[in-house]
Amino acid sequence: MSEPDQRSKRAPHRHHHSLESNRKALWIAIAVTGIVMVVEAIGGILANSLALLSDAGHMLTDIMSLLLSLVALQLAARTPSPTRTYGLYRMEILAALVNGATLVVISVFILFEAYKRFASSQVVNSRTMLLVATVGLIANGVAALAMSRSSKENLNIKGAYLHILGDALSSLGVIAGALIITFTSWYLVDPIISVLICLLILRGAFGLVKDSVNILLEAVPKDVSLDEVEKSLRSISGVKDLHHLHIWTITSGIHALSAHVLVDDVLMSRTGQILQEVNRVLRERHSVSHTTIQFECENCEEGFYCNLDRVCVAITRGDAHDHE
Repeated sequence: MSEPDQRSKRAPHRHHHSLESNRKALWIAIAVTGIVMVVEAIGGILANSLALLSDAGHMLTDIMSLLLSLVALQLAARTPSPTRTYGLYRMEILAALVNGATLVVISVFILFEAYKRFASSQVVNSRTMLLVATVGLIANGVAALAMSRSSKENLNIKGAYLHILGDALSSLGVIAGALIITFTSWYLVDPIISVLICLLILRGAFGLVKDSVNILLEAVPKDVSLDEVEKSLRSISGVKDLHHLHIWTITSGIHALSAHVLVDDVLMSRTGQILQEVNRVLRERHSVSHTTIQFECENCEEGFYCNLDRVCVAITRGDAHDHE
């Protein structure tokens, strides 16, 4: 079996394994987040802690977002159809965008609640606050660890991972606040910790929203340099020039490219060799796996560009007529 055939057989297996791994990570995160949410909601009421109550509300939204991510992951695995030739890959990006936007909304709400606490300080039960936050930190740490690998390969999973990581940081902040209150009785530390947590969450949320919007707007992937791609293509033997070069991301880890490539007036078999080299360079140097290349050659008499297939057809017919 040839190497391309072996790669084609391995690709579906890797995709299936990645899908199962991502799905498992999401289910673990949903289960852990649900348990911690209930514990923190009860603990927040008992301790009168804004940090715990806010984090519990945050986790409720996290569960909804994680479920959305799970649904998007399942939809993205469906095969393409005549009306959706790319399948539902972009559902992952839409889910990531919703997750990022939700994080922003929740953070704004927590900041507003913290503002009210600054205006009127309230007594907090630091021992209950410390116990519940410790449980939350451990649980969220386990969930974040389960999702860390998948989050590096998939933007949708990254959105869910940021939710869990934000929860873990929240728990850590609540623990610090509880310790400060225990030894100093300074109750304003509760809303202060909430504000610091929100700022950390917002930083990741804005990045997630930005990445998602860039993909939906078909911007050049942030890990791909348009200038470097153009230099690589121009260096290939037989390529004279190129224009209409576009690079975008279909979904996480799948980059696409289209271009018009000007080549010498050569046989079609030669353009096949050039195309193989173009695809190899794009795949190995720039991680671009989906390409659409239109070859063109220059009409010396008129100075215009024309499609190579039309020129070759004309040449072929001319040769055939001469032989006759």
